[in-house]
Amino acid sequence: MIESKSRVAIYCRLSEEDRNKQSETDDSNSIQNQKSMLLQYSLEHGWEVYNIYSDDDYTGSDRRRPEFNRLLEDAKNRKFDIVLCKTQSRFTRELELVEKYIHGLFPIWGIRFISIVDNADTANKGNKKSRQINGLVNEWYLEDMSENIKSVLTDRRKNGHHIGAFALYGYKKDPDVKGHLIIDEEAAEVVREVFTLFSQGYGKTAIARMLNDRGIPNPTEYKRLHGLRYKQPKTKNSTLWKYFAISDMLVNEIYIGNMVQGKYGSVSYKTKQNKPRPKDEWYRVEGTHEPIIDCELWDRVQALVAQKAKPFTVGTIGLFARKARCMNCGYTMRSSKNHGKHYLQCSNRHVAKDACIGSFISVDKLEKAVIDELNKLSAEYLDKDELEQNVQFNNDLRGQKEALETEIAAYQKKIAEYTKGIRELYLDKVKGILSELDYLDLSKDFSTQKERLEKLVIDTQKQLDVIERKMLIGDNRRQLIEQYTNLEHLDRETVEKLIDYVLVGKKDPVTKEVPIEIHWNF
Repeated sequence: MIESKSRVAIYCRLSEEDRNKQSETDDSNSIQNQKSMLLQYSLEHGWEVYNIYSDDDYTGSDRRRPEFNRLLEDAKNRKFDIVLCKTQSRFTRELELVEKYIHGLFPIWGIRFISIVDNADTANKGNKKSRQINGLVNEWYLEDMSENIKSVLTDRRKNGHHIGAFALYGYKKDPDVKGHLIIDEEAAEVVREVFTLFSQGYGKTAIARMLNDRGIPNPTEYKRLHGLRYKQPKTKNSTLWKYFAISDMLVNEIYIGNMVQGKYGSVSYKTKQNKPRPKDEWYRVEGTHEPIIDCELWDRVQALVAQKAKPFTVGTIGLFARKARCMNCGYTMRSSKNHGKHYLQCSNRHVAKDACIGSFISVDKLEKAVIDELNKLSAEYLDKDELEQNVQFNNDLRGQKEALETEIAAYQKKIAEYTKGIRELYLDKVKGILSELDYLDLSKDFSTQKERLEKLVIDTQKQLDVIERKMLIGDNRRQLIEQYTNLEHLDRETVEKLIDYVLVGKKDPVTKEVPIEIHWNF
């Protein structure tokens, strides 16, 4: 009997409403129940179980589910004959994916889809409409659930309830009161030390270095070490305290008992992408939990933060702020002042031993190097022969621009043709002129070509943007360089206009020279 030889891939997914975790390594009870049910069903039908794919703590709208994507890759390679789930929604809640895989690619790959509870079975041609209705209902469910959850979470935020998956470093979730934080003394001691050290005049990088030298794990590593579901850090330095971890801690009101939430908001229920929210839209409720830092220490630290946040002089910004980067690790260099002289140094070097070999230069020396290089460019560019070459250069750019514009127009015309073709194919399928299989095959080819052309349009437009930028700069290049020839000093406006970024290396012990690589805006 053919069916007895069928290979089945079992897919399980934990739903949000029945999560019941015992520890990080255990499957939920829901996952165990699904596996048991599906294995029993496979046994009763005499199928050979090829593999069990199990995603725990993932929603049905998450396309990044690792086991889900592994199953699809194995399906594409025809490693099994049947996909078996508890319900269609365990496989996906998105109508688009129902159509793409269950009704589209699975039949082409020779794979049968079965979900036990809602009786979905692609071998039964009669229940296709019910599968589509299930998909539509699941799509509505996702949207409604998203709005309902958002409404509930907003209400909880407004009432000062903590809704995050993890408590902020220094606190832990109260096991007896949902949404309430209690102090985690082990981490709270580190928080108190950070605030105290800063109030005593220690810098943020110095504090990070002290914690790292003592082997104290940073907040992310601390959570992971305490069994919370944090992913393993991928690099050596990801377990270290950094400047910004200290900086963020020192201004977080949660440490004085105020709940501040809603700093980021989701873009859509179909993606996990978040975007920052304006500060006036944050949810701030005072006195929701026990403070770690008393008001006197907090006020003292905030005064110092405000004072240290000011650049060299009130209302000004460092000459190379956000422009100078370490040539060795890529970190943005930070400014320091010693005996009235300003310096730039790699902040990553000081967070721990061997984090970076470091880079260091005085602002005066970097300024002189930039001016010298600018004067050198000016001498070359303003030479008559060089000017003639640049005229030819601009003519070449105009030719490239016209060619790219012609390419984009051709791509867009072809995209319109494929769009029209897909629409006509669908109408032919509805009229019965095309079979379901022929429609899927042809529309897939049209869609693939259309997506390829759309990507080409995006890539070509990027090239066009670069050329237009070069032409804009090139048209004014002589005037621009003449304007900045023979400068004695730079100002911030000039740096912003001329420089994209500067890479600074470590001083050569023999030549005493500091490697500098300037990336211009022209």
